[in-house]
Formats: sequence, structure tokens, C-alpha cells
Amino acid sequence: MLSTLSIRDVVLIEKLDLTFEPGLCVLTGETGAGKSILLDALGLALGMRGDARLVRAGSDKASVTAEFEMPADHPVNELLASQEIDANDGIFLLRRVLGKDGRSRAYVNDQPISIGLLKQMAETLAEIHGQFDNQRLMSPATHRAVLDAFGGHHQDLENTAKTYRAWCTAREARIKIETDLARAQEDEEYLRHVVDELNSLAPQAGEEEELAKQRAFMMHGEKLIEALRQAEKTLDQGKGVDNALRTALRLLERNAEKAEGKLDAAIAAFDRAVTDVAEGIALLNRLSAEIDLDPAVLEDLEERLFALRAAARKHNTPVDQLPDVHQDLIKQLASLESGGADLEKSRKEERQAREAYITAAQKLRTARQKAAGRLDQAVTKELKPLHLEKAAFVTRLDKLDENAWAEHGQDGVIFEVATNPGMPAGPINRIASGGEIARFMLALKVVLAEADTVSTMIFDEVDAGVGGKVAAAVGERLAKLSESSQVLVVTHSPQVAARGAHHWQVSKTDNKTGVLTTVDTLNETDRKEEIARMLSGKSVTDEARAAADSLLQGAHP
Repeated sequence: MLSTLSIRDVVLIEKLDLTFEPGLCVLTGETGAGKSILLDALGLALGMRGDARLVRAGSDKASVTAEFEMPADHPVNELLASQEIDANDGIFLLRRVLGKDGRSRAYVNDQPISIGLLKQMAETLAEIHGQFDNQRLMSPATHRAVLDAFGGHHQDLENTAKTYRAWCTAREARIKIETDLARAQEDEEYLRHVVDELNSLAPQAGEEEELAKQRAFMMHGEKLIEALRQAEKTLDQGKGVDNALRTALRLLERNAEKAEGKLDAAIAAFDRAVTDVAEGIALLNRLSAEIDLDPAVLEDLEERLFALRAAARKHNTPVDQLPDVHQDLIKQLASLESGGADLEKSRKEERQAREAYITAAQKLRTARQKAAGRLDQAVTKELKPLHLEKAAFVTRLDKLDENAWAEHGQDGVIFEVATNPGMPAGPINRIASGGEIARFMLALKVVLAEADTVSTMIFDEVDAGVGGKVAAAVGERLAKLSESSQVLVVTHSPQVAARGAHHWQVSKTDNKTGVLTTVDTLNETDRKEEIARMLSGKSVTDEARAAADSLLQGAHP
């Protein structure tokens, strides 16, 4: 609910701090006292359009702060959480600062926010109902959600939304398969060509590195062979290193016993040397035999290497990735050949998902039709004592075209009224007059009170143009509405004012700075006097006081 309202430098208000209570709060005062200024200021805090004319003359800026206290499960908490803004234990300070240049800034809990977010928050917190304002309930775009909240068919809504999302997923999958298949069919000839090319090439992982090594080895073959020949020539000088080592080893072995074991280490070393030299010579001979200087072999090797690299460039991939590219293209070709079966399967799944959605949406439509009947009866019943006994309220459900189907189902919902018997019903915002609209809104709000999440409702002269029993009925319904929501009403009707649980008087005063609007909280005595004034005018009579006392006692027995 709205707990406090602080206004600074708005039109005729210099400084005003108001504290509100639950229940029915009435604001009264003479015409021109400034009641509309209060609503304009509150509207500013709720994200309505700012006008530089609201800034008090001589001031650089106007500011309004509205404090709301809301339970933890209220939708505004989820909205703030999505914006990573602290909910501050259910306290929401909505502040709007308007400069004399017409520019404004918005804050919630002292954190700057966009005007759009402020308005979005305000829509969950409060509603201002004026005679010609375009309220939430006046907009056909909100009627479906209002009917669903009244009907309470949440499970049907959830099932419809779930099946709709499943249908969308199946449709997207089918579209993707069709797109891929069409693209593949367009490129089929090219796809077969490149697959044939890679089949002939048969690339292998790691092949490029191995071929590059072989090519480098063969390109240096002549130098390597010359080096091997020089090495062999050096080893064969004289009788050869091998013969020399073996001769030395035999001499040492014949005299080993005479050396008392001191030649054993040398003999072992020469023995290893003989073995290593023999192995080295064998390796040189083998390498000499392996070196192939045939130009045709080198040409074939280079041709293979260059073919691999050309294919890699063509497919914009490293050579080592060519085998993977090859396999992917083979799979694409295979999917093209089996694409018809995959597409038919996808189309079947989409048809089944669509049928499931239609079934869920039809069930939701049935629930809506039942809820619409109950809503029409309840609202029409409320209209009679509001001096709209000839009017009828009608909830119209229209079957939407398929391109308009969505998570919320297949129905368009519009609230219509017929203000006179025999006249066709039409949209409420086109058929009803300003005064009638306010009473239609009141009747709707009374019926929808338990289903609505908005905790504070403000009515501006909902009793305009009515009096007597009708005004009393308006006051009775406002009081009834205040049992489940906080209600603020600006009224000229003593019957409505008498129903209030709290009463404020708006008036003008003169001081050194000019005319100012002030607001006073009335006690029981002052309240009786104000209602008496509303009954008789400026000259309050004893009869008016007695009538005011009677109204108060009747409203609060």
C-alpha cells in the first residue's frame, strides 16, 4: 500500500508530507483547492508524463516521493530482482525529479532507473482512475489477463503456454531441416564433386609433416651421400679403424694375465668400441642404400604434398583437418540422400505439437467462456445501484487468426458495454461517457478486487454527476473495495466522504510567497464540520451538521 507521499515545489504545493493508512482514504475540499494537484504529483511519482508546468513558479525543480510497503510475494519484487535492484525488505521509494526545462529523472530506493521501469513498477502498485484517464482496465490489451486472473484457470494457462512453446520448438526444427535440405540440394552437384576429390586424395592425419620431412631429406640427398662416402673413406684409411681396434684388443688380451687385472678396464672399453664401430659402419651402409636420388620419386612426393595443401586452402582448413572435413562432407551427402525421411518425421512431430496446443487452447477457451459469464453477471449486478441499471457489461471472446496465436491461447478478449437497452454493445472506452466510465471502473474493481495484484487504487471524482442513493451506493462499494485494497478517493460527495476510514481536507492558504495548497488530517469533529460544509455550502447550518452526523453514524454504525 501507499504509506507516505512527499511533495516539493509542485504547482501550488511548496512542501507537503502525507502519511496514509489502509482502508478507504477520502480527500475533500472546495473546487480549485488543489485536489487535482495532489493526483498530478502522485501520477508523477508513478511514471506519468512530466510537464514543466508542474514545477512551482520560482523553483528550479519539483520532486515527488511515494513510499509503498508491499509483501514479499508481490510481483514488483520479481521485477526489481530482474533489474538487480534491492527490494529493501518490502519498502519501495519511488522518486521523480522534474526540472523546469521539462526533463525528469526517476529513482527507486535511491537507485536511478528509467522512466519506463518506473512506470512498469507503478502499474503493479497503484492505479489512478480519473474520469477521462486511459486506465489499465480501459485498455483492451489488458482485458485477457484481467479475465484470466478473475477466472483463476492458472493450470489451463500454464498447459497452453507449455504446448505452445513445444509447438514453436518443433516448427523451428522443421524449418531448419527444410532450409538445410534446400541448401544441400542446391549444392548437391558441388558436394558430390568435392567428396569425389577427397575420396581420390584420401588425406591422412599427420601426413603433411611426414611428407615434408621426406622431401627435405631427398632434396639434400647428394650432400648426404658425399658425406657418407667421406666418412667411409676416413674409416678405411690404412687397414681400417675396425682392424686397428681388433689388433689392439688381441694384443691386450694376450698380455692381460701379466698385468694383474690392470688392463681389464681398457680391454672392456676397446671391446665396446669394436662393437660400436661395427654398428656405426653398418648404419652408414644402410643409410647409403636408402637414399634415393631418383627425380621421379621426389616429383611424386612433392606432387602429393602440394595437392594436400591446395585442398586445405580450398576448404579453408589446416592440412591435418582435411580428414575431418572429408568425413563431414560425406555425412552431408548422406543426409541429403536421407533428408526426405528426416523432413517427414519433423513435419509429423510439428503436427502433433500443434494439435496438442490446439487442444490445450480450446480447453482454456472453455474456461474463459465460463469465467466471462460469471464476470458479466457480477459486474452488471454492481452497475444497477450505481445509476447504471439500464447498462449491461459483456465480455467478448474472439477467435484469433493463427498468426496471432501465442502462449496465452487463441482468444482475443474485449470488455464491452451497452448503456441502453436495445443498443448494441461496444468497447467500454468508446461507448461510455466520462462519468459512466468511472462507475464502470468502480464496478469492475469491486468484482475483480480479490484477483487484482494492485494494492492501491485512486479514484478521482468517481461520484461525478450523481447524488443521493447513487452516491451512497458509490461510497458503499468504495468501502467494500477498501476491505481488500487501499483506496484513495477525491470526492465532492458527502455520502462518499462519510464512508471513509480516514479523511483529509485540501485547501488554499495565502502567505508571503503567495497562494499555497495545504492538506490537513481531520479528526472526528473537523470531519463532521467538513461533511456539513459539503452538504450546505460555505454557510454551515445546524441542520447540515445534524445531517453530517447522521451520515457518519450510518456509514460507521
